Amino acid sequence: MGIEGIQDKYVNPYTDFGFKLLFGTAMNKELLISFLNALLFKEEVIKDVTYLNAEHLGTQEYDRRAVFDVYCENEKGEKFLVEMQRGEQQFFKDRSVFYSTFPIREQAKRGEWDYELKAVYVVGILNFSFDNSDEEYFHHEVKLVDLYTHKVFYDKLTFVYLEMPKFNKSEDELESMFDKWLFVLRNLASLLERPRALQNRVFDRLFETAEIAKFTKTELSEYWDSLKNFRDWYSVISTAEKKGREEGEKKKAMEVARYLKSSGTSIELIVGATGLSKEEIEIL
Repeated sequence: MGIEGIQDKYVNPYTDFGFKLLFGTAMNKELLISFLNALLFKEEVIKDVTYLNAEHLGTQEYDRRAVFDVYCENEKGEKFLVEMQRGEQQFFKDRSVFYSTFPIREQAKRGEWDYELKAVYVVGILNFSFDNSDEEYFHHEVKLVDLYTHKVFYDKLTFVYLEMPKFNKSEDELESMFDKWLFVLRNLASLLERPRALQNRVFDRLFETAEIAKFTKTELSEYWDSLKNFRDWYSVISTAEKKGREEGEKKKAMEVARYLKSSGTSIELIVGATGLSKEEIEIL
């Protein structure tokens, strides 16, 4: 597979290959450390991470089409589970809670143990929106809270969800490292050159790693397969969503036509108002 089949300059982080390249390899762990610090702590709290085996988290093969996991711990023993989720799942919140139990339970010790736990963070980078009530609210940080006092009841379990479609800041609007990281995740695959706002050592590393022209033949082949899977998946999802919208619009048009017909409106007017055919209206 040659590079002529890929037109982008930088890797797509929403592909399995791209996400693991940037965040899932020990060689590039400074990228993961920078991202987690910007997202969770706003300063360099995490100094180092060790990658852990994510296979025992129970990830099913069918999930791999939509979700990619990076599982690690910092020098304090705190656990971090980072997911890139391309499409909405019916019970994705349940799934997050379920996955959080693995880093919790594996801390159990044999013999006498006082149940002291290290913190667990579950981070979901979502390529969809699950809360349409507020177009500006895209950064969700969830903890166990006492509903009476409104204070955090337990501060060692945190869920963070990033609704990426809602992040629309331009390069000129980027202020914090958090802004810059979200801009990179949202726009990396479409960039033709490196933005001036992303000029520091961490992003030096990111753009050097993400440049497709520097891939080996093996890396290029693996990326092409991953990109093809992503595009195929996206096509299927887009087709299903379009079909759902069309069916919904057709159903609504039928309801309007049925009402207009019952009220004595002429078929010609109903055709013009609903876009349905004369035959469709006559059988209502």
